[in-house]
Amino acid sequence: MQIRSLVGGTARLCGMTTSLEEAAQAMIAESTGSLGVIEGSALAGIVTERDVLRAAAKGVDLAKELVSSWMTPDPDTVGPEIPVDEVAEWMLAAGYRHLPVMEDGELLGIASIKDVLWALHSASSEA
Repeated sequence: MQIRSLVGGTARLCGMTTSLEEAAQAMIAESTGSLGVIEGSALAGIVTERDVLRAAAKGVDLAKELVSSWMTPDPDTVGPEIPVDEVAEWMLAAGYRHLPVMEDGELLGIASIKDVLWALHSASSEA
């Protein structure tokens, strides 16, 4: 199974000037743990629930603080043809919980460790 099958082709996005509060609200509304941060049409970074939590723990005003100050800039990405088991190994080795999936410069979606674990579990249950 390729990682393409886990991202659905609809990336959840925000802009560089989105507040952390708005990003958190979007993640809750979309039931996701991360958003791709775009500048123009290019992926500039990724903001995750952990980034929002770090900011909250530091006492910043989430309504005023921008995702651009807390995101991971220029994140590692994978292509859609990479097998899920290889993505799992990479995520574990690097400590990633979310990994953008890109094709021809376009963000297809962000694979979460939860998505990857479910896929691996399903594949082993079918075997």
